[in-house]
Amino acid sequence: MKYFVVDAFAENIFGGNPAGVCVLEKPLSTETMQKIAAENNLSETAFVYKKEVGKYDLKWFTPMVEIDLCGHATLGTAYVVAHFVDTEVEEMEFFTLSGTLNVVRDGDLFKMDFPSRKPQEVPVTEKIIDAIGVKPVAAYLSRDLILELEDGKSVKELNPDFHKVLELEDGLGLVVTAKDKEYDFVSRCFFPKLGVNEDPVTGSAHSSLIPFWAEKLRKQTLIAKQVSKRGGVLNCMDGGERVYISGGVVLYLKGEIFIR
Repeated sequence: MKYFVVDAFAENIFGGNPAGVCVLEKPLSTETMQKIAAENNLSETAFVYKKEVGKYDLKWFTPMVEIDLCGHATLGTAYVVAHFVDTEVEEMEFFTLSGTLNVVRDGDLFKMDFPSRKPQEVPVTEKIIDAIGVKPVAAYLSRDLILELEDGKSVKELNPDFHKVLELEDGLGLVVTAKDKEYDFVSRCFFPKLGVNEDPVTGSAHSSLIPFWAEKLRKQTLIAKQVSKRGGVLNCMDGGERVYISGGVVLYLKGEIFIR
């Protein structure tokens, strides 16, 4: 099985978010894919299976569980397909647990079409404040628990208690975000429930962040930065029922996985 590691939402190697991409010659069992993802031990490993040119089955696994949506591993998969599977393809359809995701090649970038998941406001609890160490401006919930902070500096300097984050009942992940001076907004994303304390760049979280900030800033097109240690820039657009996220990908490794 051909295997690649790519840095997604990156301009240079060792930036953005690394993802494993396995190109399947035949479908694999969920158990086998989960074991491979655990062995790889990246935040996400994608498994792509070609149905025909431009149409592919796609699944994503953390080291612990299968997930229903992953942005950076979709971006990385599109790069691998376009460079190593179907090199002439410009538009790709990926069939996933979140429905059909379309990705368009745009020069050196790849533009993803994702569902919009606008978050709804929820109360700020003492458990939330205790888990992150500061009082957020407001709290919102979609797939993830999203906390708006005062400014970009607060987001960058946040030092959450991951044991307490694990105890929060709401949200698959914990996302902190704020308006920024250099970018339209910044964020950081924490997923200890999935075995990933901090995810470097999280495309799927922007399914919620884009409609939130588009409404708040009254802008359809936004530039976002995830201010993790590795960091990454996302070009975003709010399309109502859908959101559009684009970014660059850099190849780190290509090889082969040997399984019976």
